[in-house]
Amino acid sequence: MKQIIAFAGSNSSESINKQLATYAACLVKDVDVKILDLNDFELPIYGQDLHKKEGIPQNAVIFLDLLKKSDGIIISLAENNGAYSAVFKNLFDWLSVLEQKNWLNKPMLLMATSPGARGGQSVLQIALDRFPRHDADIVGTFSLPSFNDNFLEEKIVNKELNDELLIEINKFQISL
Repeated sequence: MKQIIAFAGSNSSESINKQLATYAACLVKDVDVKILDLNDFELPIYGQDLHKKEGIPQNAVIFLDLLKKSDGIIISLAENNGAYSAVFKNLFDWLSVLEQKNWLNKPMLLMATSPGARGGQSVLQIALDRFPRHDADIVGTFSLPSFNDNFLEEKIVNKELNDELLIEINKFQISL
């Protein structure tokens, strides 16, 4: 059975992006889903001096190993000031030191949500530009605007938006 991992680019205990990633992962059929929480992969702030002095933190190695063992990745990026959250950027930095092509050409469903009407569009654009340079095979994208209005009781309640997500899930499913 294929295995996918899903996670949010956030360390918030109430992450709306983790809720979206979890929901999307549950829509993929006939796969084993592993939901990751970035709080389980605490890392020091990346710096060249720290890297030279102490090497690669074990949590970065473990996270990369999970990527390697997966057949696909679902990620929903939190947007802080129009860019990645600090916790995700730090993980990304450590991963790219370990393996420059850290997305390993795995099929990826790239998503974002926010409480606002743009639904994380700025961070999605950054990732769409950057991730392919790190060997991401982005097979689908999805933005959920106005999370608090459109996501209730652990699902997307806006039919049009849910249908858009199902189209992207189908693309992801086919790519596995």
